[in-house]
Amino acid sequence: MSHALPRLTQARAPLTHRIAVTNEHGEQQALDIPAERPLTVYVDKRELVTLMTLGERPEWLVLGYLLNQRLVPDASAVESITVDWEVGAAAVKTHAGIVDIAQKTTKRVVTTGCGQGSLFGEVMEHIEGVQLPATTVTRSQVYAIVNTIRLQDSTYKSAGSVHGCALFRGEERLLFVEDVGRHNAIDAIAGWMALQALGATPLVTEGLVFYTTGRLTSEMVMKAAQMGIAVVISRSGMTQMGHAVAQSLGLCAIGRALNKRFLCFSAPERLQLDTVALPATEEAPI
Repeated sequence: MSHALPRLTQARAPLTHRIAVTNEHGEQQALDIPAERPLTVYVDKRELVTLMTLGERPEWLVLGYLLNQRLVPDASAVESITVDWEVGAAAVKTHAGIVDIAQKTTKRVVTTGCGQGSLFGEVMEHIEGVQLPATTVTRSQVYAIVNTIRLQDSTYKSAGSVHGCALFRGEERLLFVEDVGRHNAIDAIAGWMALQALGATPLVTEGLVFYTTGRLTSEMVMKAAQMGIAVVISRSGMTQMGHAVAQSLGLCAIGRALNKRFLCFSAPERLQLDTVALPATEEAPI
C-alpha cells in the first residue's frame, strides 16, 4: 500500500564554477571547478547540521541524512523538505516531530568523512541488528558496473574533485549521484530509495549493488547496510574498521575495482566467478 510522499522542492544550483588559473608557463586559462556550498538543515525550525554539498539533489540528500542518522524511521515521517539556495537552508517539516532529538544529536562519533563525516552514536548501537538480503554479484557484473561508471557523463570528468555513487540492479544502473563528499552522495541515494519505498511498487533491496568512487570506511559500510544493500563496490580501498563491520554483517565489500581487476575484502560467498567473455578494451577509468 502506498503512503503520502513528502512534498519536496526541486532546488537546483550550478554544479561547476569557472575560474581563471595560471599554468606552469605563467599562462592564464579558464578552468571549471566543482561548486561547493553550505546547506544548513532545520528540522521543525530547529537547526540540526550544516552540510557542504555540490547541490545536485539537495532534497534527497537531506532526507537520506535524516534516515542514515536514524532521526526518522522512513520517508513517511517527513511532511516536506524545502530548499532555498538564496539563504543556503533546507527546512524540514515532520508530521509528529522527532522524539528526543536533542539527546539523539548529542552523541557523535567523529569519522574519516569527506564532505560530511560525523555519525550519530545510536547508529553504531543498532547496526548489529541489520539483516541483509541474499544478494550475490557475478564477476562479469562487477566488470560491467565499473565500465558503466567509466562511460558515465559526470562533473568529475568536467571539473574533477568530487565523488560519485551509484545504485545498480545487476548490470542496470538505477541512479548516479555526485557530491563533494561520498557520504553526501550515499545519503542522496538513501533519500531516493526511501521515496521509492512509499510508491505503489516499493523498491526491492535484494539484488541491489552500491558503487562508490570513495574508500569504504566503517560509516560507508554501515550506511549501505542500513539501506538494505549487501554488495558494495569501490574503485578505492577499505579501512580496517570498514572491513571489520562488513565481515560482521556478511556484507560483500569489493575494492580497488579498476578495469578488469578488483579485490573482494569480505563475504566472498556472495561473489560468483562466472566465465562470461569480457571486452578486450583497457581504457583508463574516470
